[in-house]
Amino acid sequence: MHPSPALSQIYLDANATTPVLPQAAKAALGAMEELFGNPSSSHITGLKAKSLMEQTRLRAKQILGSGQGKIIFTSGATEGIQTAILSALIKAKASLDPNKQYSLLYGATEHKAVPNSLAHWNQLLEIGAEVKAIPVDDKGALDLDFIAKEVPNALMICTMAVNNETGVYQDLNALDSCIRQHNPEVFWMVDCVQALGKRPLALAQTSIDYAPFSGHKLYAPKGIGFVYIRDGAPFTPFIAGGGQEGGLRSGTENLPGMAALNQVFAMLLAEQDTPFHSGERLEHYRQQLAQALLNAFPTLVFNHSFDNSVPTTLNFAVPGFSSKEIMDLFDAANIRVSSGSACSSKVTRSFVLDAMGLPAWQSESAIRLSFGPAMTQLEVDQACERIQSAANALGNSCLTLSTDDVSTDKKPLNGLVQLKSGSSCSWIYADQQSKQAVVIDPLPELGQRIDTLLQCQQLSPIAFIDTHGHADHVSGRVELAARYLPEQTSDHLGWPATHQITEIGARPAQSLSLGQLSLVKVATPGHTKDSISLLLCSAEGEVLYAFCGDLVLMGSLGRTNFDSSCAKQMYNSLKLLHSLVGDNTLMCPSHDYNNEFTTSFAAEFRVNPLLNEVINGTITMAQFEQQKARLDTHLKDEAGSEIICGAYTGGCSKAKVKEYDSQTLNQQVGSSPNLKLLDIREPHEYALQHELGTLGQKTINVPMTRLVQFVQENQLDREAQWVLVCRSGSRSLVAAQALHRLGFNNIAHLKGGYALSDN
Repeated sequence: MHPSPALSQIYLDANATTPVLPQAAKAALGAMEELFGNPSSSHITGLKAKSLMEQTRLRAKQILGSGQGKIIFTSGATEGIQTAILSALIKAKASLDPNKQYSLLYGATEHKAVPNSLAHWNQLLEIGAEVKAIPVDDKGALDLDFIAKEVPNALMICTMAVNNETGVYQDLNALDSCIRQHNPEVFWMVDCVQALGKRPLALAQTSIDYAPFSGHKLYAPKGIGFVYIRDGAPFTPFIAGGGQEGGLRSGTENLPGMAALNQVFAMLLAEQDTPFHSGERLEHYRQQLAQALLNAFPTLVFNHSFDNSVPTTLNFAVPGFSSKEIMDLFDAANIRVSSGSACSSKVTRSFVLDAMGLPAWQSESAIRLSFGPAMTQLEVDQACERIQSAANALGNSCLTLSTDDVSTDKKPLNGLVQLKSGSSCSWIYADQQSKQAVVIDPLPELGQRIDTLLQCQQLSPIAFIDTHGHADHVSGRVELAARYLPEQTSDHLGWPATHQITEIGARPAQSLSLGQLSLVKVATPGHTKDSISLLLCSAEGEVLYAFCGDLVLMGSLGRTNFDSSCAKQMYNSLKLLHSLVGDNTLMCPSHDYNNEFTTSFAAEFRVNPLLNEVINGTITMAQFEQQKARLDTHLKDEAGSEIICGAYTGGCSKAKVKEYDSQTLNQQVGSSPNLKLLDIREPHEYALQHELGTLGQKTINVPMTRLVQFVQENQLDREAQWVLVCRSGSRSLVAAQALHRLGFNNIAHLKGGYALSDN
């Protein structure tokens, strides 16, 4: 694949925010340059400004069908939510029965702004109601039976018209009937942010008391929104001050924002010459995008039904890929999507999909693709083409299998690959010359990826081996071995019955041939009774890598409080392993809890005093057993949580590494001709985009999955100047800290990555 340095942006994250339409931007600029008056002023300039404000309000009322209800302009939906909840709860508090327990209800898939605000005002106003989530079914529809049961004791109920992650819409008429049948007086707020321009609204025909809206979700600027208040619904100003908006919302009005909204409303109301499309056209766009996604990723699943969701949102997951991996891939292809609500970008799974009862992998792998109602056919066509290009890059990286058996763009794999699922690691060593591979500690979650890699690279595995019986997961070894090595006889860890006998450390050991290399098995019990270490040795006998299971972890030693554990055996195993591999051989454990990739005895001596004492002989076996028992008491296993396989013996603080921005990096490159740029993104990302202006010519791609091999190959060149680069600067910082830990002292990274590079 040939990278395109100038891929245009394909923006498919409209549920997070939208670009301002040119017509709206022009109107906002006019309000800043010409119609800039204060609506509270009584002179002509002020009167014109007020006229614009009232015209915007009138058009909003037309679009919402608000009847006699009020429209109050706000800074956005969050302020509207606060206004609604504060108004309702202050009114409710005035008539509380001290002997009665009340509740505040909200939909389980509601934007977090709602339950968080309910809890905030419930505490601040000392109401003491129980905040309860209304369950949803597997299609995201609210449980009407639950509402019927709970709403009689509710002070307020909050639902949403359209979900921001899935696009699922609620049946507002059915909700209205259910709520009012069981509690005619309860206050009802409906978050309508994602409904504007996508669903018909006739608020005056409902008993909805409050409905917040946001401008930037529909082509207006950020900082402008509005809230509908039903005629007769209680209202308490959230912001007091100069008495603007008839005393309902103080603060000088955001006239440029209103001018933009006014233009958006005018285009929504127009029957001709409008950029907004009909629901039928938007549905056509969705079907086209959905088909493009399925063509690109045949195993893809959609996380919601199209029957009860707006056509502008597609939420999907690709088996075998985390949401971050797809995000990184799409970003490299200049496609903007999200992994869920943009307001909670650090969350690793979707609470919305969890509430719908979807499998955990779908929640953890969810991607939200969303477009606005002004999307054009050209933009859809370009998006579909780009999605296929991104998928092709995955195929060229051997992460998916294409129908083409041969691709000249597929780079032959030679050496070590580290794959991770959560904190667990699988290791693959491929020998390109012999077309052989060995897979160590294969995880079931990575089975498909391992299988794809082996097929794509046309590698023949010699064995699938576990370093011990794992307490925290079921091995993926059996399934892979049944597929590739059905005739092979092996022990319970996968070590083949047919093997060679070699000598290591003046003792006999079993080994396997891997091309010109050999894989030597060494019994290293302690963490478990059956623990082994696998030493990959060169033809000259040098140990290149030690796959040590959970004997030694980064900053830690494997726990020894399982029924099959023995600290005394671990004491001997640590001494044995060190005698065989020395200080600097890279150890590749089964777990990596802090994204440190690999370690060595030398690196561990700096942070692991207990290990240091064992190897230096300053602690007896009995003393080690006592100290190890104390360490393991810090491990607290909880149901449903990951089992931690090692207690940290010291601190785990990260090193501070040098950071460059694009300007200072350019200067440094000019003055340091030996400086090298290391792009640590995966090959498919690198293939799609790796331009850093003139710096791009100096970039070497070493993906994080191959970082351990890079360390091994450059152990004698640790003083070289390396600057790590990735998409956003997050991965490059993590990798730079890990390399610094391993003795690469002149390591740095590009802060902000490609995203903030001005080249």
